[in-house]
Amino acid sequence: MALGGLFSTDMAIDLGTANTLVYVKGKGVILNEPSVVAYHVKDGQKKVLAVGEDAKLMLGRTPGSIQAIRPMREGVIADFDVAEAMIKAFIDKVHRRGFLSKPRIIVCVPHGATPVEKRAIRDSVLKAGASRAGLIAEPIAAAIGAGMPITDPTGNMVVDIGGGTTEVAVLSLGDIVYARSVRVGGDRMDDAIVSYLRRQHNLLIGESTAERIKMNIGTARMPDDGRGQSMQIRGRDLLNGVPKETEINQAQVAEALAEPVQQICEAVMTALEATPPDLAADIVDRGVMLTGGGALLGELDLALREQTGLAISVADEALNCVAMGTGKALEYEKQLRHVIEFDN
Repeated sequence: MALGGLFSTDMAIDLGTANTLVYVKGKGVILNEPSVVAYHVKDGQKKVLAVGEDAKLMLGRTPGSIQAIRPMREGVIADFDVAEAMIKAFIDKVHRRGFLSKPRIIVCVPHGATPVEKRAIRDSVLKAGASRAGLIAEPIAAAIGAGMPITDPTGNMVVDIGGGTTEVAVLSLGDIVYARSVRVGGDRMDDAIVSYLRRQHNLLIGESTAERIKMNIGTARMPDDGRGQSMQIRGRDLLNGVPKETEINQAQVAEALAEPVQQICEAVMTALEATPPDLAADIVDRGVMLTGGGALLGELDLALREQTGLAISVADEALNCVAMGTGKALEYEKQLRHVIEFDN
């Protein structure tokens, strides 16, 4: 994955709660790995053992001396040192450093990020080896990546459902007219599945099992036959403490996910109420675009359509939209200069 030459080293990073994607100028998205770091503490110092895919395999399976954590929480940095090590490892994977080459990097941040959170992300990127660090608001990046005509004088609504947050934004003339960030996303959906199985089946499952259920048979609507597809899962029986295998079906998953799905619907409705009337009329004409990994939840577009009455579509490459949009901001920096905040 070495880059050809020292000059096209600029990159865009979608630093997500669940996954980090790296876009290299002129090459597209060339890295997509889980935002997970495994380390052990020796003499009070954290020593990184694995990052990304390798570290994710260790989640929930580490001995006492090793910790596997996600340094990002709800779209912002929760553990500064570990996040820095993770960013550095990902940059190193895609960028074989020459003596003179320090890439300029643009990172997307949640719209609601505070100045302190923005500074933390910028500092981490600079310490990880960037020559300059630019920031772009996540909803703008998502809309650009989904191919929405955000520079037109018309209203566009994008709903970016990430691992930690869902960002709902109305854009016009290349900037945000209204945006709202709600702390619900893929992680909250996983937690909802874990809680449901604990309550209804006295079964304790791990994070990775919950994610597998969501990806395989997750749905936002009750199946027509009241049951839908099913899958076998394993966990620990809370009544007698032994491992147990059971079956879960789509109707149960829909029930488990009802609350997070409802929160996303409410965020869209709140955004519509706060949008100026002319732009709201444009959104009725154009519909709403869903991006982010959470947009791939089965029949979420239909559930939202039923609740809002709007045309809802899922972006072609929903998972990559934010990274693609951040990358396009890098490629077309002159035209999109107003949406990128550089450090100097």
